[in-house]
Amino acid sequence: MTSADRITLYYAPQTRATGTRVLLEELGAPYDLHVLNMKAGEQRQPAYLVVNPLGKVPAVSHRGQLVTEQVAVYIYLADLFPEAGLTPALDDPLRGPYLRWIAYYGSSFEPALIDRYMQHTPAPVTQSPYADYDTMLGALEAQLAKGPYLFGERMTAADVLWGTAFSWTLMFGLVPKRDVFVSYAERMTARPAFQRVKTADEEMAAQHAAAI
Repeated sequence: MTSADRITLYYAPQTRATGTRVLLEELGAPYDLHVLNMKAGEQRQPAYLVVNPLGKVPAVSHRGQLVTEQVAVYIYLADLFPEAGLTPALDDPLRGPYLRWIAYYGSSFEPALIDRYMQHTPAPVTQSPYADYDTMLGALEAQLAKGPYLFGERMTAADVLWGTAFSWTLMFGLVPKRDVFVSYAERMTARPAFQRVKTADEEMAAQHAAAI
């Protein structure tokens, strides 16, 4: 990868973009941060809405193209660096399950959590994207129980996504502190890449708060 191929990550500390930065660190990818101060509302300004009309991070720019949507960003970046070993190849039997559990995050897990957090009345099972909260979480628990990673001994980019997700959902009580979830989150957040980003995020978040 040449210097012209560097990845730009549109970023705000302590957001969903944190996991994307962890993934870039795990991949050993060359990247630059385009930092947004969300406390000052920079994500809602016209300059960034050109990048992502929803005003959300993460987003990445690479080779003149933009990629938004957290799940798409993970798949794209991991595929860009196959030598890192965090993505199953197209002809790998694990490729289908890998895509399944990455997609599960955006299509089932987050919608269920938001409904639970906002105390929304869930849609009927036949119309809900995630069936019901307990069924959604039970399927995930059963998969993680195969540990230490989603796919047994093999760690993938999906684990970076889920490890980051559990680190904050457990912290805020959005999922129950079951042993499988807690041990998995601890395993992933203990990794050097996560610790580096966590430290940098804390410093950046403090600077943003002071700048308001």
